[in-house]
Amino acid sequence: MTEEELIETYPRLYHMAHDGAWPAIQEHGLLSASALLDLYEVDGQLRFSLESQRRPESVELQRRGLRGAVIRDQKPMHDHLLARCLQDGLTPREWYERLNSRSFFWLSSERIWRLLRARAYRKQPQTVLTIDTAGLVASHRERIWLSPINSGATLFNPQPRGNQTFLRVADFPFRERSKRRKEDNVVELVVDHSVPDLAVHVLAVHRVKDDQVIGEIWRSERALATDHP
Repeated sequence: MTEEELIETYPRLYHMAHDGAWPAIQEHGLLSASALLDLYEVDGQLRFSLESQRRPESVELQRRGLRGAVIRDQKPMHDHLLARCLQDGLTPREWYERLNSRSFFWLSSERIWRLLRARAYRKQPQTVLTIDTAGLVASHRERIWLSPINSGATLFNPQPRGNQTFLRVADFPFRERSKRRKEDNVVELVVDHSVPDLAVHVLAVHRVKDDQVIGEIWRSERALATDHP
């Protein structure tokens, strides 16, 4: 896949954050779980439980001088199903650590709505960011990977995953997978560690609850009328 194909096919990226997260994202950027644990100086057994094992619930993080943050749950993951679909000798711990070291984006509004409508999230307000793909790729191309699956879920016929799940843009078999629906060809775009300048690439921020956009939090002057989840 070329960068041009990526940007033309998926001109917008989407990210679901916890309710009220936008001010912290403006200040620190989008941080992976591992980056959040670094920033909030979490270590020892607590860090192991949050970074190397499944998180059944979201966890609030606090540190003097910082806004509070939430490290999201991993409800769609189940260890016994994950172990069954892992390849290349990977263990669940290694997969959790791999996921937690990266920041994740959906490449289609269909995918972000699937997550928003999920039973675990639809009754609580969520913050949804709409992001300019071209700007983010130009700024972080050396740290970007693409995935053909939802790498953080093992529900409903979990797909095999391993060392070849995340591929560089140039290595992704986009044309070979072209018979699939657009939202099922490239599923995730991930960035190693964090995206400190994410706010520069955000076009709109909305508050969503129970299958409805309930408010607009922020909008860039560059945003189009269609820039919403």
